[in-house]
Amino acid sequence: MSDHMVPFFQNDAGSAQITVGVSKFMCCGASEPYDHPHVFLDMGSDGEIICPYCSTLFRYSNTLKADETEPENCLFDKAFA
Repeated sequence: MSDHMVPFFQNDAGSAQITVGVSKFMCCGASEPYDHPHVFLDMGSDGEIICPYCSTLFRYSNTLKADETEPENCLFDKAFA
């Protein structure tokens, strides 16, 4: 069993770019009812990836923790989903 969870990110503000502290994650678009299918994204060694559904550019930063984003408040809280 895995000892960690894959973080989910959302883009309620409609930011063109979100910087995250992980390279593998799920994008869910925005909060319901404006979400899209929750898609697993893996940046690999590129350090950035564009979500094929919402076109958000995600960039990796090793200065952020797995639950931190720039801009702030883009972590999706699955407890309320």
